[in-house]
Amino acid sequence: MTTSNGDNTPAPAPNGGELAQQMNEETKKKYTKDRKVGEGTYAVVHLGHVKSTALPVAIKKIKLSAMVDGISMDAIREVKFLQELRHENIIRLIDVFSSKNQNLNLVLEFLDSDLEMIIKDTKIGFGGADIKSWLAMSLRGLWWCHKNFVLHRDIKPNNLLLATNGQLKLADFGLARSFSDPYRAMTSTVITRWYRPPELLFGAKSYSSSVDIFSLGLVFAELLLRVPFLPGDSDVHQLRLIATALGTPTEQNWPGVTKLPDYVIPNTEDIRPEQGSLFYGETFRTLTPEGLTLLMSMLRLDPRKRWSAKQCLESEWFKEEPTPTKPELLPRKGGGKGIEKVGGDLKRRAGWDEGTDVAELEGHRGRKVARKLDFGGK
Repeated sequence: MTTSNGDNTPAPAPNGGELAQQMNEETKKKYTKDRKVGEGTYAVVHLGHVKSTALPVAIKKIKLSAMVDGISMDAIREVKFLQELRHENIIRLIDVFSSKNQNLNLVLEFLDSDLEMIIKDTKIGFGGADIKSWLAMSLRGLWWCHKNFVLHRDIKPNNLLLATNGQLKLADFGLARSFSDPYRAMTSTVITRWYRPPELLFGAKSYSSSVDIFSLGLVFAELLLRVPFLPGDSDVHQLRLIATALGTPTEQNWPGVTKLPDYVIPNTEDIRPEQGSLFYGETFRTLTPEGLTLLMSMLRLDPRKRWSAKQCLESEWFKEEPTPTKPELLPRKGGGKGIEKVGGDLKRRAGWDEGTDVAELEGHRGRKVARKLDFGGK
């Protein structure tokens, strides 16, 4: 690559560093930041657009200069996995460029809303066919992650974003992790508490893709109930809700569970067997037997007994009438509100417990739901 010095003498080609800087500047010039929609300690989100086409985008600036305690690794993982995981049900990373102070800017596709917004808006009605469509798209995104040995580790309704064409996309890969090495220890302090599986609450350092399946099973339940299924306000309370609703984890239903580092029997005065179709049928009355089997298989206590994303997608429930709604016909909450939500979510770090800001959630919504979903426990 050569340039002219103005006297028809070719200028020397830029070295590697100059070329990288030139390419970075060219990438940065392709986009305009329109307005800031949210800011946290480590990141800022702007609504922006492509200059040449006016196509809207979200620009997430990672403030590397403010990063401590390994947060920078979260940003590196997010970029790495989004570059590798190209799938129609995973948010698309369009570009990456650096700005002043070496801050990293992620240019992401613009998404209109998320599942949490749909669930909480009582003016929006949806039925079984819509739930099938959202769940199938979530499972396809997870299947692709797991096929590529990536755990998402923060599946919840507000990380399941919706495009203007109805396509659902897995988003926020800040806590994602490769699990290609089965002997490498992992932290158990991931996944937002209301969607955290029991093995993580028991301190497991080795786990598999089944953690994402359990989280998505709880999202499935939330779509059916339109309230969070197991909204604990502490880790101990979360375990009690799981034990009361799904069954007490014991050696009988989960061989080896007592060897986990933080194992305790959460309901010593009310030890229950793992729940079966009777409980699920009474709690989720709109589901057919095939739908109940799918939900039960996603919420098994023993992670080795949970279905994989591929097995879930092969469930007969998706083939029954009514069949899944086409994405473009799904209920929507548009108007660009999704970008506001992404910005608002920066006020708490990914994976933090919902209990830390329960007051925001409709006046201690979680505690109200916990009382409403009284499974007869003590």
